[in-house]
Amino acid sequence: MLLLALDTATPAVTVALHDGDDIIASSSQVDARRHGELLLPAIDRVLAEAGRTLDAVTGIVVGIGPGPYTGLRVGLMTADTFGLALGVPVHGVCTLDGLAYAADLPGPFVVATDARRKEVYWARYADSRTRVSGPAVDRPADIAEQVEDLPAVGAGALLYPEVFPRAHEPEHVSAAALARLAAERLAAGQELPAPRPLYLRRPDAQVPKNYKVVTPK
Repeated sequence: MLLLALDTATPAVTVALHDGDDIIASSSQVDARRHGELLLPAIDRVLAEAGRTLDAVTGIVVGIGPGPYTGLRVGLMTADTFGLALGVPVHGVCTLDGLAYAADLPGPFVVATDARRKEVYWARYADSRTRVSGPAVDRPADIAEQVEDLPAVGAGALLYPEVFPRAHEPEHVSAAALARLAAERLAAGQELPAPRPLYLRRPDAQVPKNYKVVTPK
């Protein structure tokens, strides 16, 4: 097994290689505006560090969000393209599940990432491997009673300490955590989600409703 894992659902552009036993190389850079620019060089760098070539990869693991439209699609399209080119399966993993796995808290706890627009993407966990609700997108104040007194992980929790007073690291997901979680689930015979995006809301860009027709009749 050689899994190539990547995620662009948060400001982190993160890539890792898992050889069936553990992570053999990884890279993470935080830059919310350069996902498309940073992802492929990060993949090249991780492969070089591990002394492997792309054609040795036997499977792709990609974070499916939830996350902002533009960043999320960079990772998903890259994963789909590599999967088709290499003829290997592409496995989706919820980005919030990767954060929960990396946090390794005893539970129950909450994972919350920044959804912009003064909202968070969030889910509740019984433990680091078991999601019990979500993912959803809400204003922090609207879920205050649901998350009251629970430990919380992620950038969304750190942004709103009045709602998440017990915030913990990590702030952003790592591909290393996604790869470890996916490898564990695959070894147990579990089916992973399809690599389809969890947007949870429509993109910011909208087609104007009353645009002017400029083509000849």
